[in-house]
Amino acid sequence: MFRRLVVVALGVLLWAPPAAAPAESSIQTPARESGSPINDQGSSYHYRSYVRRVVPNVPGLSVRVIEFADRLELDNSTGQTVTVYGYEGEPYAQVLADGTVRFNTHSPAYYLNQAFYANVTVPPSASVRAAPQWTVVAGGGRLEWHDHRIHWMSPAVPPQVKDQEKRTKIFDWQVPIQVGSRRGAVAGELLWVESGSKAPAGAIAALVAIVVLGLTVVLVVRRRRSSKLVGAGPGAGEPGGTPIHPSKRSGSRWRKEPRLPCRAASVADRPAACCSRSRSRALPCLRPRPRLALMRSCWARLPPPGPRSRHSPNR
Repeated sequence: MFRRLVVVALGVLLWAPPAAAPAESSIQTPARESGSPINDQGSSYHYRSYVRRVVPNVPGLSVRVIEFADRLELDNSTGQTVTVYGYEGEPYAQVLADGTVRFNTHSPAYYLNQAFYANVTVPPSASVRAAPQWTVVAGGGRLEWHDHRIHWMSPAVPPQVKDQEKRTKIFDWQVPIQVGSRRGAVAGELLWVESGSKAPAGAIAALVAIVVLGLTVVLVVRRRRSSKLVGAGPGAGEPGGTPIHPSKRSGSRWRKEPRLPCRAASVADRPAACCSRSRSRALPCLRPRPRLALMRSCWARLPPPGPRSRHSPNR
């Protein structure tokens, strides 16, 4: 029964749908894409975008690509304000020194980044000449945003790709940033990769971890059952006797009865189960030596004979 529950739990983990997105607030925040590059890149897994360097190279600042070529994630623990600039050089987003994350709603990039191919209407209030209007969206020092500079802006195959089964560089990209008072950029490249692994490394690792966990649980359960069967002592079967053989139990399949450790150094150290004469079949001692001493020891351990005992000497 427990094993079935484990299998059901693993199935739920593997096939459970993602959690529902929270309701939209009155303040418009950058919308995430479908969360899967399958739907965003024209059902193609071939695009890969990589961060090659971050300038300035400041301890505590890291940038990485999420979902092949979908989004950028910036972590700031430098103790300085990091600013990300939009497509026309306007301030787009900031991670303050205290970890506060905010977006400039007067930046055109704020709206263009809400659709994968930027097919949105930018309101008149959004202008590179307008003063920044900051909207706080999160804390913790982590900024995540979609950036059109890191992916191919068309569902068609790039002209640079002559052979779709060959790894091809499409273009280099840069996202301008500023750390404190120092200007710099996040630099990377977009690649077309041949048909291969069609799942993110994180998803593969999670699946492997779930499978290993399930196998571990099954092994632990089986080992506990085996230990209970072998370690059952007096009281498991008849009072004072050995455990009832599995074949004697109703509704149970035949199982090989486990042997008890009867090879003790001396006869006195051998367990009483080796010599019991209860109604359940006793486990034989393995090559008892000497035989006469063992017989006397077994006879001494038997309960006192009753008037109708089958162990009576007069029988």
